[in-house]
Amino acid sequence: MFFGYNTNGFADHDLFDAVEILAELGYRGVAITIDRGVLSPLEERHGEQIGRLGEMLELYEMQSVIETGARYLLDPWRKHEPTLISAVPDLRIKFYRYAIECARLLGSDCVSIWSGAIRDGITEAQAFERLAARLPGILDFAAEKNVPLAFEPEPGMLIDSTAAFERLAERVAHPNLRLTLDIGHLQCQGETPIAAVIRRFAPRLANVHLDDMRRGVHEHLMFGEGEIEFPPVLHALAECGYTNGVYVELGRHSREAPEAARRAMEFFGKLGLRSWDLGLRS
Repeated sequence: MFFGYNTNGFADHDLFDAVEILAELGYRGVAITIDRGVLSPLEERHGEQIGRLGEMLELYEMQSVIETGARYLLDPWRKHEPTLISAVPDLRIKFYRYAIECARLLGSDCVSIWSGAIRDGITEAQAFERLAARLPGILDFAAEKNVPLAFEPEPGMLIDSTAAFERLAERVAHPNLRLTLDIGHLQCQGETPIAAVIRRFAPRLANVHLDDMRRGVHEHLMFGEGEIEFPPVLHALAECGYTNGVYVELGRHSREAPEAARRAMEFFGKLGLRSWDLGLRS
């Protein structure tokens, strides 16, 4: 298990400057949120970026995951649209296939995806049927590329909790369907104690997002500003044998990105994480 940081918290930085800063601060992983300026399929230079990023990750001995939560990359008018439950999901499916190819080229641990919110006047049952019908093709493509696909429950979306994910996993019984757990989302949704949830879903766990949060409020907070007690959370991950990254996700802290990343590192350093072998560099 090792400590990483999401590039959505460095939205005002050049991608390569962000990676260099994170490496200097001691992070061993980067969660790469594909967006404008960051491996964007809409920009001609994305191929050059992937090659250079791969070299940097190797140089700094950092691992990566690919995140797909950019807000307005595919539709400048509608946040996160289209999704797998949209009336016309083609652009989202194409984007997920692109993200999977990026992960293959970078040797990333997984690609993290989500369901999207219900729109277009459809029912929850109709949205679930759309998702269940469209997800297997993406899972198959990812399996062909040897890339795990980690599904994230997101407050406000169709799949908003681990219970909803479990229902999806039962319907779409695919060996490549893994789980992204956002620790803050568990607190927000009242899925506590968090350590118990981690232990329950440990066999499917491929990716972890780390942030503080309050129950009932979907707002990613700096550590110590919410309600989560982190030592039991990280102990549970260690006890379950989780070996991938725990990625800080502070997407609204870009205005103070280097300082936020430093504060996050200092917070966990004060908890004695170095003795827990989370892979923090001294």
